[in-house]
Amino acid sequence: MRIYADNAATTKMCRAAIDAMIPCMEEQYGNPSSLYVLGQEARELLEQARADVASAIGAQPREILFTSGGSEADNQAIRSAAALGKKSGKMHIISTAFEHHAVLHTLKKLQKEGYSVTLLDVHEDGLVRVEELEAAIREDTCLVTIMYANNEIGTIQPISEIGAVCKKHGVLFHTDAVQAVGHLPIDVKKQNIDMLSSSAHKFHGPKGVGFLYVRKGIRLTNLIEGGAQERGLRAGTENVAGIVGLAAALKEAVANMDKNAAHMQQQRDRLIAGLQEIPHSALNGDATNRLPGNVNFCFEGIEGESLLLLLDDRGICASSGSACTSGSLDPSHVLLAIGRVHDVAHGSLRLSIGEDITPEEVDYIIQNVKEVVAYLRGFSPVWRDLMSGKAKFIL
Repeated sequence: MRIYADNAATTKMCRAAIDAMIPCMEEQYGNPSSLYVLGQEARELLEQARADVASAIGAQPREILFTSGGSEADNQAIRSAAALGKKSGKMHIISTAFEHHAVLHTLKKLQKEGYSVTLLDVHEDGLVRVEELEAAIREDTCLVTIMYANNEIGTIQPISEIGAVCKKHGVLFHTDAVQAVGHLPIDVKKQNIDMLSSSAHKFHGPKGVGFLYVRKGIRLTNLIEGGAQERGLRAGTENVAGIVGLAAALKEAVANMDKNAAHMQQQRDRLIAGLQEIPHSALNGDATNRLPGNVNFCFEGIEGESLLLLLDDRGICASSGSACTSGSLDPSHVLLAIGRVHDVAHGSLRLSIGEDITPEEVDYIIQNVKEVVAYLRGFSPVWRDLMSGKAKFIL
């Protein structure tokens, strides 16, 4: 048996996306900037995809900019807001300590350029307090960038409330919604979102393509110079096949969102209940205010990498955190941000289940995680010290 439980890292492409992409590669392969019929056919596909994406999040087609993925979209949104702020003497940015590294690393670079950054606490439950955000806003604040749903612990932020506070104070609001788009209902106008980043491969679209929503009237700073593609905002011939696949996947995801979310949430809660039976374990993040398919646990006395490898031997694909940092030996910055100590954070497991998960597969995961954790603790010197009383349990 093989169970894929790492959908937060990437998802399997859906049939709708594949079927939409094939004609773009075999028949309608023209450059959408070309004037002849083959090129204009590609242009029509591109613009229909733009309209479909806009419709899915309550935007206008001209407010959608196609990118290579969420990281590029995050970079362009943050750098654009920073440049706009600098022109008016506003060089303060507010974010959180557990953002994706595409955001945090961009902010670090901006700090070297003279910007000041405030990183809000996300507390033990992994949630921002809106009153703390409002208290952090200053006269020189130009941007608030807070992710919609965390990529590791799955907690969903109070986006509408954050958007309302930002609008009240005249501050631009960007959200990294890579984990949320296609899984949670989004309306950028009602939620007062000024910029939003997304990536197709998180909702069963192809890798290497994403989009940035930019509210009309916000001037972007180009990251890539060259041709006049994407209204001169992002040079390079558009990846028409990928963009069409993105739109098809998103359209299908939105159409089936309620049904899929109900099923995943039921199986998520079943999985959480089973893993909570393991002694000295802890669920990371709020128990209910989290993505429908996200489960993240810490197990005291073990090391996460060994847990992953042994689960893989048993046919379970899982993660200890973000796929972007899977080669790092450092504990997750997300877990540290919610107060987990280093030793406990090293023993983390992220399971992100998909729409096709079955109760039997959930039970198989529970059984095998229990067995592997017990096995690893059996020869762990840390666990031995904990059991003998030489060290104190934290969980």
